[in-house]
Amino acid sequence: MTGTTEDEFDEPMTVGQVARRLGITRRTLHHYDEIHLVVPSVRTHAGYRLYTDEDLTRLQHVVVYRRLGFGLEEIADLLETPDGLVGHLRRQRATVMTRLEELRGLVEALDHALENAMNDTPITDADKRELFGDGFGEEYVAEAEQRWGDTPAWAQSRERTAGYTRADWERIKAEGDAVNAEFARLLDAGVPADSEEAARAAEAHRRSIESHFDCPHDLHVRIASMYPSDPRFTRYYDEIRPGLAQYVDDAVRANAARHGV
Repeated sequence: MTGTTEDEFDEPMTVGQVARRLGITRRTLHHYDEIHLVVPSVRTHAGYRLYTDEDLTRLQHVVVYRRLGFGLEEIADLLETPDGLVGHLRRQRATVMTRLEELRGLVEALDHALENAMNDTPITDADKRELFGDGFGEEYVAEAEQRWGDTPAWAQSRERTAGYTRADWERIKAEGDAVNAEFARLLDAGVPADSEEAARAAEAHRRSIESHFDCPHDLHVRIASMYPSDPRFTRYYDEIRPGLAQYVDDAVRANAARHGV
């Protein structure tokens, strides 16, 4: 592929042109090239990379799959599936339709949350189960109270969250989902856990915990250490992205070290 000259194509595009056209960064394009996900087919005599129409079609599929939440390894496998353009479009349409159904349900939940917020109604346990799914259950609350019920953090959490409305919990869940998505993005991109980007994600994670109780960096480390060691936490994070539990733990430890812990 790399030995082809640009004269064989009508208008091959440069990295900068592709980045502007598809709204993605040069860094992302370079990363896709490095992992052989989307490799420009053309090289100029000066060594510049150029994308053909076929390359752009493949790249557009990558962009769509990324927006649908697929990991890069999953996308690589999907692109090798021998069902052609029609197969990709059908699969993408089916995924979008599934997301639309999920969003309709979320809109209904948000309408309910707005009604409760306007009435200043605290969230119920049933609301929490609807919002957090398997992430909330009476058995988890009972276990947490048994393990930490005598600690200042537990008392602070109970006091701080007692008056939270469903709108508050919606916000907290959205913030947590955003932090997890950022960790997953960094892991997909191969960003080291001790990088500046990972440190920012770890700080956002620590701040999300502080919706419940004060979380200094040493406590943050103790909490994150449970992610790879407790199978329930590991399952939760690794269902988002394989290896994510360990990555978050590593990022939290590296960030704490930056703060002298």
